[in-house]
Amino acid sequence: MGAMSSISRRLAPRVTDLAPGLTTAFVREALRRAIEGVGPLPPAAVAADKQLAEQHGNVERAVHEVIENHVRYAGAQGFLTNIGGLVTMAVTVPTNISGLALIECRMIAGIAHLRGYDLEDPRVRNAVLVCLLGEETVKSLVKDKHLPAPPMALATAPAHDAELDQRISTFVARDIVAKVAGKRIATTIGRRVPVVGGVVGAGADGYATWRVGRYADRELLPRARR
Repeated sequence: MGAMSSISRRLAPRVTDLAPGLTTAFVREALRRAIEGVGPLPPAAVAADKQLAEQHGNVERAVHEVIENHVRYAGAQGFLTNIGGLVTMAVTVPTNISGLALIECRMIAGIAHLRGYDLEDPRVRNAVLVCLLGEETVKSLVKDKHLPAPPMALATAPAHDAELDQRISTFVARDIVAKVAGKRIATTIGRRVPVVGGVVGAGADGYATWRVGRYADRELLPRARR
């Protein structure tokens, strides 16, 4: 897995070349749409509150349901954007990247809302994006001083540091592209049967989303609602 991760990160710029519009701006746009809602998907807070009502006010059960629902969403879009194999790669890579970013941002934003964070706060929005990186990557970036702190500390910082916005967006964009590049290696080089690629894509996206959700669950501790 370490070798595969290394290869995928080296290939990440080439995947981005397939979709020139996928700059760091897509990360912020995915977050905005996740929070505000897009198409058939209601805003993250609305969906989270619905889960809270269904769980009779039990926040932890609602968080669990938010994660499970978005794991299913990620698996579905992962399958649909990977069934074409090599032929449709140039078209489906941007869709997969944008779709995965939107789904995972919406999941984390829902968790943050349930735990008492204000999704309009730029500090909280940065924390949501950093959660996308996963625990190991965050620890590494903090250790190397590329990030000042993990998500919880960012969300509760005394003031918003605007200079962090672009840095965080860049880290997240590279990470998402690298994840999709790694999955493409498995689905298009090692497994050239399109339907099999779809199954692998669904499993990879679902598992990645579950890990991110569990990290956000552990990291974003409850805050008193105002």
